[in-house]
Amino acid sequence: MITIRKAVDRGLTEIEWLVSHHTFSFGEYYDPVYMGFNSLRVINQDIVQPGKGFETHEHREMEIISYVIEGALQHKDSIGTGSIIKPGEIQRMSAGTGVAHSEFNASKTDPVHFLQIWIKPNQTGLEPSYEQKTLPQSKMNELILIGSPIGGEQAITIHQDVYLYVAYLDKNNTIEYEFKNDRKGWFQLIKGKIKLNGEELEAGDGAMLIEEVNISIECLEEAELLLFAMG
Repeated sequence: MITIRKAVDRGLTEIEWLVSHHTFSFGEYYDPVYMGFNSLRVINQDIVQPGKGFETHEHREMEIISYVIEGALQHKDSIGTGSIIKPGEIQRMSAGTGVAHSEFNASKTDPVHFLQIWIKPNQTGLEPSYEQKTLPQSKMNELILIGSPIGGEQAITIHQDVYLYVAYLDKNNTIEYEFKNDRKGWFQLIKGKIKLNGEELEAGDGAMLIEEVNISIECLEEAELLLFAMG
């Protein structure tokens, strides 16, 4: 079964320096139907104005992933990490027993556009940690593993039974994926237009995948997407 979550149906926070679209309930946006999916708790699509951002704030017991679409995101945290994340990179911060961090647009002239993703870890009391990887953007028209419980050279370590894939698709190409052992999925289209098992999706749309063993992704317009495969 595929349940489409249209971009226009998401929650919205809009203030002077931030436009944030919420796939799931977040902050003042509440939708009892979309409280999360499996271990996936948050997908926020944020656009932050130049020089602005999220002041230092605390998190606990959450895997927090940042995926930059356009621009540059500056990260600082209480465990001594400071970095700038750009398109083609992914960052994972395990909040564990507690960490404070800030996220700012690293540019004084251009907005930063990124996804912030929260995943509930499979254990509590983890020591806070940070990881950043460069993604193989030269690989086209295939699903590329960029996150898993065991990590890898080009994959962040996610403390949960989640396998995260990215794909960059050219028009008229089709890729396929098989869910095994009753696993579930969440599909998030970042850019472009595709058909997912015949269902048309546009940028910002998501899809819940339950008992959908085989999926086919047909690219209608040059696309970038994420696929979460979850136990």
